[in-house]
Amino acid sequence: MSLFTRPHQQPDRTGGGAEPDDDAGAARGGGQSPVEERPRVEGASSESRAKADADGAEPEKGTVAAEPEKGTVTAEPEKGTVTAEPEKGTVAAEPQDGTDDLKPRKETTTRDPRATTAGDVPDPAARGAERGRFRRFRRLLRWRRHPRTARGVSAATTVLAGALVVFALLVPNRIERIEFASFLRIPAEGVLLAGLLLALPARPRRITAVVAGAFLGLLTVLKFVDMGFYQVLARPFDLVLDWILIEHATDFLRETFGRTGQVLAVVGVIVLFVAVLVLTTLAVVRLTNLMVRHRPVAARTTLILGTAWITCMTLGLQLGAVPVATKGNAEFVGNRVEQVRAGLEDARVFRRQAAVDAFAKTPPDQLLTGLRGKDVLFTFIESYGRVAIDDPAMAEQTDAVLEEGTGRLKAAGFASRSGWLQSPVTGAGSWLAHSTFLSGLWIKNQQRYRSLTTSDRMTLTKYFGKTGAWRTVGIVPGVRRAWPEGKFFGLDHIYDSEHLGYHGPYFSWTPVPDQFSMEAFERLEHGKENREPIMAEIILASSHNPWSPIARMIDWEDLGDGSVFHRIKKEGTDPAEVWKDPEKVRTEYRKAIAYSIRSLTEWVERYGDDDTVLVFLGDHQPVPTVTAGDTGKDVPVTIVARDEKVLERIADWGWTDGLKPAGDAPRWGMDKFRDRFMTAYGPRG
Repeated sequence: MSLFTRPHQQPDRTGGGAEPDDDAGAARGGGQSPVEERPRVEGASSESRAKADADGAEPEKGTVAAEPEKGTVTAEPEKGTVTAEPEKGTVAAEPQDGTDDLKPRKETTTRDPRATTAGDVPDPAARGAERGRFRRFRRLLRWRRHPRTARGVSAATTVLAGALVVFALLVPNRIERIEFASFLRIPAEGVLLAGLLLALPARPRRITAVVAGAFLGLLTVLKFVDMGFYQVLARPFDLVLDWILIEHATDFLRETFGRTGQVLAVVGVIVLFVAVLVLTTLAVVRLTNLMVRHRPVAARTTLILGTAWITCMTLGLQLGAVPVATKGNAEFVGNRVEQVRAGLEDARVFRRQAAVDAFAKTPPDQLLTGLRGKDVLFTFIESYGRVAIDDPAMAEQTDAVLEEGTGRLKAAGFASRSGWLQSPVTGAGSWLAHSTFLSGLWIKNQQRYRSLTTSDRMTLTKYFGKTGAWRTVGIVPGVRRAWPEGKFFGLDHIYDSEHLGYHGPYFSWTPVPDQFSMEAFERLEHGKENREPIMAEIILASSHNPWSPIARMIDWEDLGDGSVFHRIKKEGTDPAEVWKDPEKVRTEYRKAIAYSIRSLTEWVERYGDDDTVLVFLGDHQPVPTVTAGDTGKDVPVTIVARDEKVLERIADWGWTDGLKPAGDAPRWGMDKFRDRFMTAYGPRG
């Protein structure tokens, strides 16, 4: 008989044959049918099993039938034999030493799920659940059927995790500092973290890995935010004072790229934030597990990197201008901690400064006596910075506009003087510059601005109102919502974008073109008959970022209600295209500044008179894309008047004749202008 053929000899049911032991079975040879061993089956009582074992009687209900084909129990095969695969329902015995079982396992019972023992009831739902569990198990083991692919995926994931952690540790917080050499440095924080993780027990190690990964993700996000702030404001994000700027940024996106662009940008930022936190945490955990599995190699590598860091730091080794050994993240965190501390302390410093006002006790009849009867216009030109005059790529065109304006004003009988002021901000934050200029305090952050506008500090506009000799008005086309701060500045009436009578299109961020704003001021206030003198704060917004599309000068008689600008806007450029090329951005910026200056000087030429006094200035420098890395904060300031006595009072200021200040003209902090102006035009001026 073949070793792989099941025996068909009926078992002895007489009970007279005793069960042979292994030695006896071996002596009879491999061809003799093995004696059946009765399996232990659930459902049979202990008495039934004992009786069946004693006399070979018919098994009770619930036991397995002793059919030779199904349900038989094969005896132990001889040494050297190979047992066949047991049929369904059989119980495979433990092979003896020396046997070669095709599927070696210890007493495994294989049953057909469709077969039932007596008393069992088939359950289709159970069979379905069993098949579902099997399918899920099969999916879990899918990679086990492709070990090479699994190893490749695992290795690639580990490499990506390592690259992400290295990137997070070494990426600078300024775009212009990102270069290939930046990622070839040895970070002290990474070496120390690796050593700490290797030294900790299992549970603290897991907790430390998760916390370190999340913290590293937060640092990376903060670096990304810094990149944006440096690109716009030429400074890092302030963790205490700058949260309100996020709202302004989303408003700018909506007004520049539409509602859809705003939503997509905000969603993208949120997704990026979450992704960075999650991925850096998972990456640190994965690398930690890898180091633990290969602890000796990881320990040696950490020791080598630590030694290399100390050596490179001691010798000052560099890759170009980039030091090999770095502790940039520690310095980054330290700077932020100091920034927070300084921000909290700044509130107390500002309160002390705001309490000092040289004119607080001056009687109203002694204020601004040198300007009585004059119409005084304080006009801000958005983003009009020194770069527009000094940068060689823009100087020629800007000089031509300023020379033209100086000549036309002179022909109309006006003279002018110009100098420099240093703004507290650059790139954005116009309201901080305006409040600095008017309050005589250095308003460099939002905290100071809030403190100022909730105080009783007297501003330049308030002092004009205090005299009772001027009607104070504001032309603020950039304001499109409630502006409670307007009351603080002491303006009797404010004309925002909804009250200038404009029915034309927005020009990107700009709600109203500058030429129309000046014409509206003439129509609503300056051109009225039998009026009292006016002090006006005027904010020209056409030169506001992104400078595309921009309006152009047209005949003043054709302005109408502004509908003519629909056609002009269509002739303009697309900001999405312009901002792909920094040179195009600079070109559009220069054109926008030229448009604002022409709008103002042509208004003075057209509507100015002997009682007109114009003070115009830039509020801050444009964004670094335009300044090409120049971090200066200087802005031009000019006084224009037809009455010679007005300019004689500032003769000792040393300002330059004309609309263009000389390079060496006096340069003051913007917060110094209020007191110097009030002194010059006071009783002793």
